[in-house]
Order: sequence, then C-alpha cells, then structure tokens
Amino acid sequence: MEELQKVRRVIGKAQEGAPHETWLVIDSTSGQNAIAQAQMFTQAMAVTGIVLTKLDGTAKGGVILGIADQLKLPVRYIGVGERVDDLRDFDPEEFVEALLEEAPQAQA
Repeated sequence: MEELQKVRRVIGKAQEGAPHETWLVIDSTSGQNAIAQAQMFTQAMAVTGIVLTKLDGTAKGGVILGIADQLKLPVRYIGVGERVDDLRDFDPEEFVEALLEEAPQAQA
C-alpha cells in the first residue's frame, strides 16, 4: 500500500490535481474476501470507483452489492472477458436483473 501511495504522490507532482480517478479493480470470483480487500485498499487510497472483473463465467458478482453499500463507491465498469474490449459500462438495472434471473425462484 505504501508503494501505491508513493505512486499517487509522484503522479500528483507531475500534474496538479492528478490522479483524477482511482479505481479499485475487484475479481468477482473472490467472494467475501473482496470486501476485506476493498476496505483495506480504501483506507490507504482515495478510491473514486470500482471495476468488477471476471463476470464472464460462473461468478455472480453479488459481492459488489456489499462493497458498494459499505464503501459508498460507484461501480464504473464490469469485465466480461479477458481483453480491454470486454470492459462494459456498468448498468445497475441490468446487473440486478441478471442477479435476479440467476436466483432460485421461491416456491409458493
């Protein structure tokens, strides 16, 4: 974390006001461990958003709800593959719909 803070200071010296954004990239397969990682990272850095990766497989990405709620950070992008082209703008409504489709249906 100290190295990341150093990088931030160097960038700030090179350009006033930089960095303008600091995103925390979270692997959606890391589950509840991601919340602890996000808390540690945000204590060390001024994070402005989240990027959630690896949503192309079996990962549900539900952990992002806890992270966004606890840390009050917006989700900027989601990764649905391995290439840069696979980054998508995050659409909260679409994400919730996908989670609901995957949820087991309650029986009456």
